[in-house]
Amino acid sequence: MPEEKFKDKYRTTPARLQGWDYGSHGLYYVTVCTKNREHYFGEIMTGDDQETAYLEATTIGQIANDNWLKIPEFSSFVELDDFVVMPDHMHGILFINKPDKNGWELNKFGAQVDNLASAIRGYKSSVTKYAIDNKIEFAWQPKYYDHIIRNEKEYRNVKQYIHDNPKNWLLNRNDGEMPFLP
Repeated sequence: MPEEKFKDKYRTTPARLQGWDYGSHGLYYVTVCTKNREHYFGEIMTGDDQETAYLEATTIGQIANDNWLKIPEFSSFVELDDFVVMPDHMHGILFINKPDKNGWELNKFGAQVDNLASAIRGYKSSVTKYAIDNKIEFAWQPKYYDHIIRNEKEYRNVKQYIHDNPKNWLLNRNDGEMPFLP
């Protein structure tokens, strides 16, 4: 991303779509990575059938999985769709269910409440807190990637990508793989 200056200091241009309300009703594809793409979450293994692949999770990998499932407990406006935890990242589809939301609030710098950023912040902090409390070495990459899913074709493509990610990891040994862009 291009950098620009703010108060004579360089800063990274925000990755969020300018002009979009990230608290609006819709589907969002999210990728969250570990710091330096460290393989904190486990190892991808081949299933007994040699056709499937799965994450053999570490303790923090299992917490990353379990806490993803808890997102609706602290962000009641979120419904979960498909997701997968990989050795150094996770992909998921979140549905922000606010059909009666009135008004459009542009994405802005500062405190985020009842939107995608607040849900991801809660998720990341819950995993980090567990790691700290249990003295497990772990850190997240500071940011996350998101994509607004705009139609049925993108939705199907993202779901397939999530489903295939463990198998593709083994096939491609995708260290350094970039997130899927539908």
